[in-house]
Order: sequence, then structure tokens, then C-alpha cells
Amino acid sequence: MPSNTALPTDPARALWALMVGNVVIGTGVMMVPGALNDISRSLAISIPQAGQLITAAAILMGLGAPLFASIVAGWDRRKLLALSLIWYGVMTGISAFAPNYELLLPLRVLTVISPAIFTPQAAASVGLMVSPEKRGRAITFVFLGWSVASVMGMPLSAWIAGASSWRWAFALVAVSSLIVAAWIWQVMPTGIRPAALTRRAWGQTLGSSAMMLTLSVTLTYSFGQFILFSYFAPYLNQTIGATSGTIALMFLWFGAFGLAGNLGLSHWVDRLGAPRAVLITLALIALSLLLWPLGRHGFWPQALIAVPWALGCFSSNSAQQARLVHQSPELAPASVALNTSAMYGGQAMGAALGGLLIANGHLLRLHEASLGVMLVAMALSVWAAKVQNRS
Repeated sequence: MPSNTALPTDPARALWALMVGNVVIGTGVMMVPGALNDISRSLAISIPQAGQLITAAAILMGLGAPLFASIVAGWDRRKLLALSLIWYGVMTGISAFAPNYELLLPLRVLTVISPAIFTPQAAASVGLMVSPEKRGRAITFVFLGWSVASVMGMPLSAWIAGASSWRWAFALVAVSSLIVAAWIWQVMPTGIRPAALTRRAWGQTLGSSAMMLTLSVTLTYSFGQFILFSYFAPYLNQTIGATSGTIALMFLWFGAFGLAGNLGLSHWVDRLGAPRAVLITLALIALSLLLWPLGRHGFWPQALIAVPWALGCFSSNSAQQARLVHQSPELAPASVALNTSAMYGGQAMGAALGGLLIANGHLLRLHEASLGVMLVAMALSVWAAKVQNRS
């Protein structure tokens, strides 16, 4: 921020707008897994082919987060964040009218330029809108939008897709994006320009073996989760005969416990220490995956088995962010951007492998691959903690 720009006297309205912006962004990112059955059916494509929408979008978001952080370094964040939501709304709206998969895929890739920009740049903006002693809480509040999206936006999108069409779910996100863009333009202060990441910061981050190991944990556990999570809708449809309403209810259940896990982590992470908190969240996910086949007897057995996974799903990434900031506060802008890339990179890898397994008739064995990768993530997490303690 320029030195002659004062902190806004009342940043609360801007923080609320940014949090709701993350709700819309998160809903748009996560609505494809919820609508996968309807997308596959309406466009006459296979489930693995529909899953490529998740893979391609995740690749763009993973590569784009650090790249766009450098490209937009000098932009006023009020203008940048509003324009990114306008782009999101327009491209999602156009996607809703895509007549075929061949057009929808590139449109989807162009659409998710916005998540690669909005979420990390919203977090960077928060740090310049509030006083230092309030930054941690403010950033946590803005990131809460993703958890809210998992509780409200994702189940609603899944329900709309099943009850009507995935196109209406896309339209809902498009309209919401434009509304929130106008809100952010109205309440965000001007002159918010976070400092650009330097080559030295990138070099120190990439040259740190402890940080690279920590980032490999994010990549690996995201990979493991999305092998199965990307295909929840077709899996539940085949195993327990889940309808669109049942699938939406499962996403709501999962999201509610995901939000609870995130809130619980924020309370306990300082007492446990970030490395131990990460390991606990990964162990919870692994427990659900180990017990996963027992859920094929009905909705409630599956829902109960999913609870540990939900508790660890979103909180694992929050704990990783805290871990990276603790390792090197001065390198946090670079390390957190790379952590975002690792998360989306893992999502791309998981969706791709899950689609390959389904194409070869292994839908009911997705949890086995997920569990195997999650155990590797746990081992990497322990190793990363040992390296950090020695450094």
C-alpha cells in the first residue's frame, strides 16, 4: 500500500464482501463434482470424460496462482477483485449455454482464471486493510468463505443440477458473481496494492528443503482426497442408489462437518502445533478411507463414515498454511501461493487418476487408491517435521 494511504476506518464491510466473494468462488469451483452425473448425461459423455473438467480447471488454477500473483502485482485490488468476479460471472454464464463438451471444456479453463486470482489476492488485501494485531483473524474470516461454500453452495448446486439441470447451477453462480463484484466495488477502499513477490523470496522458498517437503504434503494429500472426492456423485449413485437430493444432502453433511473441523482447528492449532495438527487431520481422512466400504449399506452408514474425513478435509489445508507461515513468516507470500498451487495440482492428479480407474471399471476401488496416497502423505508430513526441526 502506498505510504500516504491510511487504513480504512471500518474495514468490516469489505471483509464481509471478500468472504462472500470466496463463497461464490468456492461454489463455482466445487459445483462440477456435485453436478457430474447430470453433466455426463446431458452432454452424452462418460463420467471420466466429465471428470476432465475438474482436472483441466485444477491444472490452470494450480499453475495460475503464483503466475498471476506476479502479473497483477501493481493492480489496485479493488479493481482487480471486482473484475475477476465479473470475469467469473460472464464466463460461467456463457458456459451455461455451451452446447457440447468440446466447447464447455475450454470455457471452464478460462473461467477458473478468477479463482486463481481472487482467493490469494483477497487474502493479500486483507493484510493491508486491518492493523497487524487483527490480521490473522481477518484472513481466517475471509477464508471461511470456502467452508461456507462447502456447506451451502456445493449442496445447492448439486441439488439444482439433479432437480433441473447443471446449466441452472452455473447460472446461479454467474448471477451471484456479478452481484458480489458490484458489492466489492462499492465497499473496497482504493489504493490497496500489496508488495510484489521478489525473485529472492521465490528463490529462498524453492531452495528450502523443509518448505518443499511441506508443500509435497499438500500435493500428496490433495491428490489422495480427489481420487474419490471428485467422483462422489457417481459413486453414491452406484453404491447406495443416491438420487440428486440424497447426493446434495451428503454434500451438505460433509460440508457441515468440514466447517466444524476448520473452526475446531483454529482453536486448537496453536496448542497442538501446526505439524501435529496436520498429521491428526490426515489420520482422520485415512480412517474414513479405511472404513469406506462399510458405507455401502445405506446413506447413514456412509454419512457416519465420512465424518472423520470431513473434519480433516478443509482443516488440513488451514493447518498447512499455518505450518508454512510458522516456518518462515517473511517468505509466507511465496510459500502460501505455492501451497495453493500444490492443492490444485493434487486435485488435478486425483481427478485424472480417479477417471482412469473408473474407465477401467474400478469405481468401487477408488477408496483404496485414495488411502494408499494418504498414507504416503502422512509419512511425508512426519519427514517434513523432522527436517524442519533439524534446520
